[in-house]
Amino acid sequence: MVTEKTTILAVDSNRSGLQNLAQQLEQEGYEVVTAASLEELRLAIQGKKMIDLALIYLSGFNQDIWEHCDGLRHTGIPFIIISPQRSPKTQRDSLKHGASGVLLKPLGVKELLEHIHTMVGG
Repeated sequence: MVTEKTTILAVDSNRSGLQNLAQQLEQEGYEVVTAASLEELRLAIQGKKMIDLALIYLSGFNQDIWEHCDGLRHTGIPFIIISPQRSPKTQRDSLKHGASGVLLKPLGVKELLEHIHTMVGG
């Protein structure tokens, strides 16, 4: 029986961190689409690939990231914000723009996988 892989959109302006995350997720059996810029994120949202969940690491992005989060929300793609620091403003902005939750770095792989599993099952 062939089962469709869950596709995760990983967003991080740090390409090496992004590749590391993608590799970890792929080892867990997820298909991963990556975006290291707002333009790549826009293209991924508009792309033909069905995305089940997006993980967005805020560091390195300006306030325009929230427009793209609105785009995810409008297309029905759930997303989790990953923040480098605890901030009430980030928490408010994340939820206002449709995030399912906010996680803080440093974030262990096991913890991240538990959140992903909660969001998409599998």
